[in-house]
Amino acid sequence: MRATIDALELARALIRCPSVTPADAGALDTLQAALEGLGFHCHRLTFSEDGTADVDNLYARLGNSAPNFCFAGHTDVVPVGNEAGWTVDPFGAEIIDDVLYGRGATDMKGAIACFVEAVSRFVNRRGNNFGGSISLLITGDEEGPSINGTRKVLGWMTEQGETLDACIVGEPTNPGVLGDMVKIGRRGSLSGFLTVHGTQGHTAYPHLADNPLPRLVAMLAAITAETLDDGTDHFQPSNLQLTTVDVGNTATNIIPGSARATFNIRFNDLHSSDSIIDWVRGKFDAVGGEYEVDFQRTGEAFLTPPG
Repeated sequence: MRATIDALELARALIRCPSVTPADAGALDTLQAALEGLGFHCHRLTFSEDGTADVDNLYARLGNSAPNFCFAGHTDVVPVGNEAGWTVDPFGAEIIDDVLYGRGATDMKGAIACFVEAVSRFVNRRGNNFGGSISLLITGDEEGPSINGTRKVLGWMTEQGETLDACIVGEPTNPGVLGDMVKIGRRGSLSGFLTVHGTQGHTAYPHLADNPLPRLVAMLAAITAETLDDGTDHFQPSNLQLTTVDVGNTATNIIPGSARATFNIRFNDLHSSDSIIDWVRGKFDAVGGEYEVDFQRTGEAFLTPPG
């Protein structure tokens, strides 16, 4: 009998890897070592695309027969932000009053570690010949562009003849307490990159310039002034959040020639990315002026009906 993997210690080891997208920083090595100790066969898959960083991914499988039950997740984490504002080391994996702190503790290195411990307990009870397969599909590109991660791993799996019969994703979905919700779908995600154009000039002679900032502010107000919906039986209301507004103006007496903003929309299955884009463009067109907006579609909303 193999020693049972301890979820807390594995989670702490993963958190100590500063794997801010797209850096891996040893997180997948740590996970792979634990899985190989349980008898998993591991594939490391690095994918590339012009304009994006290379991303390392992992597909690991225990067993060769169907059904193949897969756990999907990611080891990358969002940036720390202002580290001076933290009261702990974001990659220190400290335990304070029985709470584990660090980037990825919730989203979602903790979930990966818990699944690996569950597998180790299962294998210790049943052995490796349990009449099926267990697999993990772990990406390093979930918190970033999501271009060189899960979708490309799935393409590789199709080429290899790998089939998933069921899949659980360890994303944190519990709004109140741990375990209070299991999602049967996911919201869609769409990011927008808005640039409003004007004409640079001096603040003393505004009639010779065209200030893009009032139009930018009006456009952002238009898309944040109303709710997209009130939610459904299976999803919370869709939401739109502004993530950055950028002008890059270092002078106090110059009207900028352009201004930019980025926003992200998480939408339920009442919408598609196309319908959201049409809605956003309609709001911007109503304000008017010269602008351009590009969109990045991370994924559409989907629902697996109950039962």
